[in-house]
Amino acid sequence: MNKNIEQHLQTLGVNSIEEGVEELVRLVEQLQRENHELKAQKSRLLAERDELIDRNDVARNRVESIISRLKEMEEKA
Repeated sequence: MNKNIEQHLQTLGVNSIEEGVEELVRLVEQLQRENHELKAQKSRLLAERDELIDRNDVARNRVESIISRLKEMEEKA
């Protein structure tokens, strides 16, 4: 094979590897951004969940209190 052709083929191989590495770097950066966004979303959702659990507890306590008062009223009547 001609020496120029061999060098050209080697250059093509190196270029192909470089392009592949660059694509992998872009993909890793994208995945890192997505991972960061997902962690932030998870944190927000957990905080929202905790708030909803607290609100549910307050509502349950109010309902239980109302039921107790109604039972007392019924017993007095």
